[in-house]
Amino acid sequence: MKMPTLESNHTIGVEFGSKIVNVGGKSVKLQIWDTAGQERFRSVTRSYYRGAAGALLVYDLTSRDSYNALGNWLGDARTLASPNIMILCVGNKKDLEEERQVTFMEASRFAQENELMFMEASALTGENVEEAFLKCAKSILAKIETGELDPERIGSGIQYGDATLRRLNRANSQRSKAGAECMGSSCRI
Repeated sequence: MKMPTLESNHTIGVEFGSKIVNVGGKSVKLQIWDTAGQERFRSVTRSYYRGAAGALLVYDLTSRDSYNALGNWLGDARTLASPNIMILCVGNKKDLEEERQVTFMEASRFAQENELMFMEASALTGENVEEAFLKCAKSILAKIETGELDPERIGSGIQYGDATLRRLNRANSQRSKAGAECMGSSCRI
């Protein structure tokens, strides 16, 4: 993630970046595709939902038009991505409170009605920027731990960085499945 500066560069087309974060004692490498959300690039950006485990739908809280476009972007994410994609709705430009056109409550209600997580941030000051990515990563890891998201499934958007880790996870999964079917002293495997 870039350090906040007073100079702001707009994304044109698609930009890629990666960052390793620590989530619950695990190193997680996030591969981030910034698709800018500009309508003129929509046909290109739609392909980036395929294989994504998570998506941050970011709107400009000082722009009613930006907020109104969320429904289209959400539709793309739900149609094109995995059914288990984790989606976080983020209101950007929290630092421009006096220019706000979308209230926190309005956006929060939209997120709740669409079963999205929600938060506000400021890319300019850096407020809640890293937290947004951490929240997304934590949610994805929680889905893996509950079995709702299977990293072994093609198109899950998740890869283990180490084959040893993958084997260990498979072994743990098999042990927990066997253990789940044990009752008293009898087990069914």
